[in-house]
Amino acid sequence: MNRHPMVSPTIQYVCRYACRFGMFLWVLAFFSSCSGESAGQSQKKDAKGVPAVPVLVSAVIQKPMPLELRAIGNVQAYSTVVVKSLVEGTLTQAYFKEGQEVKKGDPLFTIDPRPFEVHLKQAEANLARDRAQAENARQEADRYQDLLKKEYVSQEQYEQLRATAAAFEGTLLADQAAIEQAKLQLDYCSIRSPIDGVAGTLLVYPGNLVKVNDPDHPLVTINQIHPIYVAFSVPEKDLSEIRKYRALGPLTVDATIPHSPTPPARGRLTFVDNTVNNTTGTIQLKALFPNDAKTLWPGQFVNAVLTMTIQPDAIVVPSQSVQSGQQGSYVFVVKSDQTVESRPVVVAREVSGETVIDRGLAAGEQVVTDGQLRLAPGAKVEIKTAAPIAADQEKLPENGP
Repeated sequence: MNRHPMVSPTIQYVCRYACRFGMFLWVLAFFSSCSGESAGQSQKKDAKGVPAVPVLVSAVIQKPMPLELRAIGNVQAYSTVVVKSLVEGTLTQAYFKEGQEVKKGDPLFTIDPRPFEVHLKQAEANLARDRAQAENARQEADRYQDLLKKEYVSQEQYEQLRATAAAFEGTLLADQAAIEQAKLQLDYCSIRSPIDGVAGTLLVYPGNLVKVNDPDHPLVTINQIHPIYVAFSVPEKDLSEIRKYRALGPLTVDATIPHSPTPPARGRLTFVDNTVNNTTGTIQLKALFPNDAKTLWPGQFVNAVLTMTIQPDAIVVPSQSVQSGQQGSYVFVVKSDQTVESRPVVVAREVSGETVIDRGLAAGEQVVTDGQLRLAPGAKVEIKTAAPIAADQEKLPENGP
């Protein structure tokens, strides 16, 4: 007699619950597959059923583009004057403030003039004394000339008096020179600006003793800042191009201050060094800028851009469309059937986010600018447009919610 094993009520309950849960999962999977198929119906696919890759594209355009050389430049003063004293004495007064703009001829310092005034008076007194003696010697020589004609004096006595009178005339010339020297020394006590410029740090304060042309203790340094120079170096391989285009006319240079909203300053190339630096393989150039707004300052580093010429019909694409591979640079070109072609290109140069192409593209073609990582030659693409930025986006509070 066969007997079936007894099944407990608990096990029977679990089995019934598992069957119902399995049925629920099957229904859920069915509806999910239906909804997924419905949602995927709008996505484009190629002949093999592979979804199209969404990309952003840009047209290849033809337009004038500059031929430029870029370098890091250093701003240099048009002229620099280190002010020193030409006389020795006590500095009594400074007439300017540090960093002040001064004009040519403006007073800068005064050195105690009293010792030099005394020297001038002494030189004038010596001139007066020697002039009287010279006049007396001249009159004496004239009298002896008359006596010589009457043979009352000898020729030797007359010649001696003539020599004495001539010596006094020389003494008068020396006295006059001493007076001019004393006046010059007195004039040196007042130091004036030799150029238009900006005064630097005051290096010697009033009350100190200054020496003549002291190399270790100049009084102040003045820099002329308008006009002003920007010096920069370029590779020696570009020298022939620079000379060729410079022979055709002046070359412009733009100087931009890094991380500054100030627009670029424009100047012209004025100097090409006569020697290539053998250590760096570069040659130094200088450009002159009017700098009327004083945006450039001596010692400042700027981005210098030398424009040599304008290429009128350059083939241009956005720089982000150019990719680098083992075979060189290439771009993805969108064909009329909405597939892409990987095409090698020859890059000439990059200018402000745009790349000039020498060979490989024609005006009017479309190149992929975003989405290249998912592409392969022959892949189907779907051209998208960049999402616009809402004008009335909500702003977060400065201190957080």
